[in-house]
Amino acid sequence: MIEFAKGVSAAALMLSLTACSPDPVLPAGTCANALTDDEQRAGWTLLFDGQSLAQWRTFGKDEVDDGWAIEGGCLTRVGWAGDLITRQQYSDFELKLEWRISDAGNSGIFIRGDESGDAIHETAMEMQVLDNAGHWDRHDPTHRAGAYYDMIAPAEDTSQPVGTWNAVHIIARGPYVEFWLNGQQTAAFEQGSEAWLALYQQSKFADRPAYGSLLKGHIGLQDHWDKVWYRNIRLLDTSAGE
Repeated sequence: MIEFAKGVSAAALMLSLTACSPDPVLPAGTCANALTDDEQRAGWTLLFDGQSLAQWRTFGKDEVDDGWAIEGGCLTRVGWAGDLITRQQYSDFELKLEWRISDAGNSGIFIRGDESGDAIHETAMEMQVLDNAGHWDRHDPTHRAGAYYDMIAPAEDTSQPVGTWNAVHIIARGPYVEFWLNGQQTAAFEQGSEAWLALYQQSKFADRPAYGSLLKGHIGLQDHWDKVWYRNIRLLDTSAGE
């Protein structure tokens, strides 16, 4: 019994030390946030320029909590802050960005959410951001990086490992939505369709009547307690002057 107790104590100590290991701090210039000439001509805009969080605010608040900061030119979750949302709402759009997750980290990208509930995930749909190698959520295929969270699993793991960057492309036109991660489609669905409703009824969102019901809403970045970096967040509004 004594040896077992020692073993448990040692294991607990190792877990504690692992949990306390500091996440890296990215140096200045790590994150470039700029539109290409082609993107400028096409009408893309930057939602984050590496210097200001003016286009964002914390869910349910007028400003950004200090748990979201700019590190190395990246939009970074550095401490408790709540989910971050755009000040504007968008209906039809294309969104492109890059993310880097901390070891065993978790975050997410929300689309078409509002503040009618206590959290954005009561209405918004989420593209998962995850360390597929280290986070326990990897055991559910619909919770892996690139997934339409808890609804559609990627056909394969297209994510890049911790310490590298992942490129996201989300397309939303009417009820039709596509998720792309590192150049490969990871989910495609039509909000409110029979196929979508079947997935919804089997998901954790089944008791949230407003979930996935909006065709216009905020874009959000999830605070899931782990450090995460976002850069080069740009959007093409295709709503035709709605």
